[in-house]
Amino acid sequence: MQLGPYSLVPPVFLAPMAGVSDQPFRQLCRRLGAGLAVSEMVSTNHQRWETRKTRLRLDHTGEPEPRSVQMVGADPTAMAEAARLNVDRGAQIIDINMGCPARKVCGTQAGAALLRDEALVGRILEAVVNAVVAPVTLKIRTGWDLAHRNGIAIARIAEQAGITALTVHGRTRACGYHAPVDYASIRAIKQAVRIPVIANGDIASPEQARWVLDTTGADAVMIGRAAQGRPWIFREIACYLTTGRHLPQPEPAVVSQWIAEHLQGLYRLYGEAAGVRIARKHLAWYSQPWPDAAAFRGRVNAVEHSREQLALTRHFFERLANQERLAA
Repeated sequence: MQLGPYSLVPPVFLAPMAGVSDQPFRQLCRRLGAGLAVSEMVSTNHQRWETRKTRLRLDHTGEPEPRSVQMVGADPTAMAEAARLNVDRGAQIIDINMGCPARKVCGTQAGAALLRDEALVGRILEAVVNAVVAPVTLKIRTGWDLAHRNGIAIARIAEQAGITALTVHGRTRACGYHAPVDYASIRAIKQAVRIPVIANGDIASPEQARWVLDTTGADAVMIGRAAQGRPWIFREIACYLTTGRHLPQPEPAVVSQWIAEHLQGLYRLYGEAAGVRIARKHLAWYSQPWPDAAAFRGRVNAVEHSREQLALTRHFFERLANQERLAA
């Protein structure tokens, strides 16, 4: 998929997820096959830019190009200024969030709440597109609720404003993350515009990614929750889309190396205490499919130092590797 000057290969992207798709996770997902990794959403409120949390979200050190930063806000002027500042700090693609269903985001009339005001959507998109030379993309849902599914109208506004690609999560805001994904609406949106469309929502396997691309006609797929604890899903999907074959499941020893890389990145970015704390949720996801995962989580969640956390993690996966060798 082509996005401005950037060729995004493979057409399998990491979704922006607050508290998950930080710099270390984005780097790992790119290394394991993601064609693009979009940052956690950044507020357009400049006062928040001086907080440690936002500074870390704006850190793109060591990330492969292109670097995509997602912004959230509801004021056209503030969004345009934030886009310029993000580009000055290294963003090469600006992504606008009009899909977040969280109450605290929609309560500020941002995120998916913007879908209720098509005129404001147009003003925001035009302001941001005119503010930067970087490609500007947009992420939306199919509408506010099932009675107000205006995804096609929003897509046409986006195309008219100069948006270069559109990601569609196939649910309304009211559906949250639990209702069935409406892939038919994604297909209808794709047919209504000429810009690339990226399909998002409950894509968790290579076969499903192939089916979604074929069913919707989308140009790419975006993976969110399915990448939590399984960042190698990107290379699995990429292989299947290209060859029709499945990659073998990674061995525990290889998984252990990838996880160690991820943990060390968290420690570097956040520091000892915060890095250990943030790593716990990732370790819960990583360990979930394996035997004795609950016992491992009980032990690893009790430690406070990175050296202990890393050692316990390595021991857990080394034991799994030994068990596989004995069973072979």
